[in-house]
Amino acid sequence: MACYGQIPPSIDYRMYDIIDEVSEERIEKDITKLAGFGTRHTLSDTTSETRGIGAARRWIKQEFEYISEACNGCLDVKFHKGLVKAGESRRIPEDTWIVNVIAIKRGKTYPNRYILMSGDIDSRVSDPLDGTSDSPGANDNASGMAGVLEAARVLSKYDFECSIVFLGLSGEEQGLYGGKLLAKDILAEGWEVMGILNNDMIGNISGIDGVVDNSSFRVFSEPTPPEPNEQQLIWSRFYGGEVDGPSRQLARYVDRMTSTYFSDVKAKMIYRLDRFGRGGHHRPFNDVGIPGVRIMETHENYNRQHQDIRTENGIQYGDVLEGVNFDYARKLTAVNAIVLAGLAWSPTPPSTVMIGGAVQPSTKLQWESSDDPRLAGYKIYWRETTSPQWEYSKWVGLTDNATLENIVIDNYLFGIVSVAKDGNEGIVVYPKTLIPRR
Repeated sequence: MACYGQIPPSIDYRMYDIIDEVSEERIEKDITKLAGFGTRHTLSDTTSETRGIGAARRWIKQEFEYISEACNGCLDVKFHKGLVKAGESRRIPEDTWIVNVIAIKRGKTYPNRYILMSGDIDSRVSDPLDGTSDSPGANDNASGMAGVLEAARVLSKYDFECSIVFLGLSGEEQGLYGGKLLAKDILAEGWEVMGILNNDMIGNISGIDGVVDNSSFRVFSEPTPPEPNEQQLIWSRFYGGEVDGPSRQLARYVDRMTSTYFSDVKAKMIYRLDRFGRGGHHRPFNDVGIPGVRIMETHENYNRQHQDIRTENGIQYGDVLEGVNFDYARKLTAVNAIVLAGLAWSPTPPSTVMIGGAVQPSTKLQWESSDDPRLAGYKIYWRETTSPQWEYSKWVGLTDNATLENIVIDNYLFGIVSVAKDGNEGIVVYPKTLIPRR
């Protein structure tokens, strides 16, 4: 029998403080600084103090260090690098060091549980091998990198149970190399990663389609792991869950947090790994089984992406500062910040979630409960099989099982989530095992 206990609050008022602390002025200053390096192409100058990707990544590391100094050394700041050999990619014609910048705010209770936010350091023009021409990359992706820096400034003022990682990833335009190298290494180190929020272009509101929109953004997520095993394939075929993988649940979390704490911006969930036929820096993490989503503007302007700076037939091409809406970048940065905070404050998720109820009038769920002292209890979510988002919920308290009376298992999809005493929830866990018949 469930011990319902006291129902935790539905909102955490600290989230409103976090949203208010995100600064449009600081984001504009950071985007301007990054664009001012002239080019941040992966093959650009690495020794100059004022131009090229070397100067850019050293400045980003320095900014993280300033943030850490302001919070008494609360961030572990470092470079992370790997060598890509010539010929490994047609976009890497010579041996090239791919250098990421990492800042980690360690969790005080579960330091090996991580939630990641990333932006890309590098930029490019029309020719992907052109490492010398001006490529300010103001929106793609100084906007995302500036968002990461600002989120670090704001969240460095708080303590969290789990660790938050702020990332500047390199080599994205040459083949997602920064993410590939880091994903491989953190997997080898045994990190427990809740997910990565990849921010790639969060500053444009004027689309190539003629729409001007500062009130929505897209969240791209793939449905299930890219290489499911035989058991996962059997489960999806007979019991459902083909759109309920961990990345999709992370996307739903972003949507729920946005709906709860914002009135002027809405998440638009896109059921696809990325744009049609294209890719982003969450993909390498997905490839090794780490949940990840891409957060970006709703309406892209292709005249401002991967273009030489020029004017043709009255049309201006190039990714320059004039194409960035800094208030919009502030909104999307604030979305990231509260998602990071919510997950870093969330309790340990339930494990071994099981479900049953075939040819019965009710649905039963069972799981292994956590001994997390911050845990208030559990909540069950369910939705219509055609719904993109969880629609219904029931608080069941501190228990390891529950029955939804007269909720027929055939007609819905289900999940279970841990809820902290302060109201913060984790990511919904979809059942992957049947309750044994007795």
